[in-house]
Amino acid sequence: MRLCELNFRKSFEKLGEGFFAKCKPVALDKSKVVAVSKEAADLIGLDIDELWSENFSEFILGKIKNEKYSYLAQVYAGHQFGNFVDVLGDGRALLLAEIENQKNEKWDLVLKGCGITPYSRTYIRSSDGRAALRSSIREFLISESLYHLNIPTSRALCLVASDEVIVREKLEKAAQVVRIAPSHIRFGTFEFFFYRKENDKVKILADYIIEEHFSEIKNSDNKYASFLLKVVESTAKMIAKWQAFGFCHGVMNTDNMSIHGISFDFGPFGFLDNYNPNHICNSTDVSGRYSFINQPFIGFWNLNAFAITLSSLISIEEQKEILGKYENFFLDEYHNLMSAKLGFENCDLEVQNLIYELLEILEKSELDYTNFFVGLSNVLKMENYREFFVNLGTEWFKFGEKYLELLIKKDISDNLRLSVMNRNNPKFILRNYLLQRAIIKAENNDYSEIQVLQKLMKNPFEIDEVYKSYYEATPKNERAKPLSCSS
Repeated sequence: MRLCELNFRKSFEKLGEGFFAKCKPVALDKSKVVAVSKEAADLIGLDIDELWSENFSEFILGKIKNEKYSYLAQVYAGHQFGNFVDVLGDGRALLLAEIENQKNEKWDLVLKGCGITPYSRTYIRSSDGRAALRSSIREFLISESLYHLNIPTSRALCLVASDEVIVREKLEKAAQVVRIAPSHIRFGTFEFFFYRKENDKVKILADYIIEEHFSEIKNSDNKYASFLLKVVESTAKMIAKWQAFGFCHGVMNTDNMSIHGISFDFGPFGFLDNYNPNHICNSTDVSGRYSFINQPFIGFWNLNAFAITLSSLISIEEQKEILGKYENFFLDEYHNLMSAKLGFENCDLEVQNLIYELLEILEKSELDYTNFFVGLSNVLKMENYREFFVNLGTEWFKFGEKYLELLIKKDISDNLRLSVMNRNNPKFILRNYLLQRAIIKAENNDYSEIQVLQKLMKNPFEIDEVYKSYYEATPKNERAKPLSCSS
């Protein structure tokens, strides 16, 4: 389907100007599409060839106005590093349009790096509403990488490079990402109206979201309680997947938390190299608030902040009861994922104990978190386990004996174990040093490395022998490097 043939809607615009500011995007100088996602295009029913066309560039990237689009900068507030900021909003992104596909699924089409909006952070030096090429590459690739790892996420339709120069830590090239998500409503959207004591607009927003995206609960006895429960469950399960795959988000402010329970608004993210639960991927995070180990707790903290905004719709007692389910949602998902990484189909108390013993030993070792599980799943015979663990050291050998005993006790064959492990242990993850290599080439107008990473992350549970070096552990001098918020 061509771009002009898509089913465009303006549902969010109907909420009224208190929810957004209208704004026109400003096209980048000599911009061009340099990478696209066919899988993301399929979600909205768009032909992949359209993404490369001049027609797409003109209408999506701000060169020509389209009357079917909304061009809205959404307003929100948020707790940033625990401190409440009462007015934030889309400072470099615009909701261009809403699309309903042939399955009646609804998708926002957002241009990130659109130019200055009424919510641009004008107190920041050289505020320009633009996005840097390096951060745009990172967002484009990580959103697609998480999707192929089966982690809920916003999606990236395409990456746009340009000749325009902007100022960040240095002079660098500007770029844009066209992002799609069911909606771009955040915990912070509700916070904006709640703390302004505009509970009528909190209700309007909740009713809108339930009608548009959670219609299955709109006739329930208490649709607002059901809505909160859905957000609690989806958020808990998403973070459990982050923890199981070793993903660090880095900036879990409430304005970066989606009510859809999807990974959202990426900055200084990263996957664990060695298993260090206290790893901080954000150099701005001096207190370690958003360290890897804290992500589940911050998820709960953020959900509490969100639940408070619904106080005019849900009683405090109901909020407490629903929030009390978070821990079980998280632990059930996490334990099931981790047990599968070890080859167990079910996770009882014995398997749980084994998981935490494993993590304790991993923390003391310098083994790569991802590649440890890959190595374990490459052991083909039960008798080879002893050799595998002996080579790792005495403490590992003792663990290996317990692991073997439990596999035998539960009558888990090699074939079953390997089948489960190979579905749950990625061979390829999007490591920051690989991303940096792609960024350096792209800054010199070579986008080939982006295409290589796209190819590998589409099949993360298999090894492409042509690119075998991409599966290796991060070099020691590149491990666990924190990144800035502009990343």
